[in-house]
Amino acid sequence: MTAALDGVRACIGLGANLGQPALALRHAADALAALPGTRLLALSRFYRTPAWGRVDQPDFINAAALVHTRLAPEVLLESLLRIEREAGRERGPESRWGPRVLDLDLLLYGGQVIDRPGLRVPHPHLHERAFALVPLAEVAAAEPFPGHGTVAEALRAIDGTGVEPVQGVAGLD
Repeated sequence: MTAALDGVRACIGLGANLGQPALALRHAADALAALPGTRLLALSRFYRTPAWGRVDQPDFINAAALVHTRLAPEVLLESLLRIEREAGRERGPESRWGPRVLDLDLLLYGGQVIDRPGLRVPHPHLHERAFALVPLAEVAAAEPFPGHGTVAEALRAIDGTGVEPVQGVAGLD
């Protein structure tokens, strides 16, 4: 299954809090840019954010990427999971919201609403997560966010306190 011939814009959240998180995010951005039929349009700055869900763990480094892709959403998601595995990520029910060497989430996909087993877009908790919306608004403020207007409008509805840019770590150079 493929996306439209001319492709769509998709938004991806990147995060890590184990090992060398900033380096993991840089490698993930490179891997996104190397996906077939995909071009990395923008990568946000990196942000230090407190853990969400399970707070008994190190802070995360988060970023967001805007890509143009011809990959179908299922294929893009499988590519994200492969990049995570190659970085050493092991998924399991006990690791939900836990520490990780890399986390890649498909946040938005061409303004579409997708609700299939294993794939929900927009990401179900995106509208509640400043750690995802702050970097996303930096690179995709005007992107449609079904049910919430645009990314910028969704960000205005939440408190972004605690999401701070990491000094000395640039996104896309």
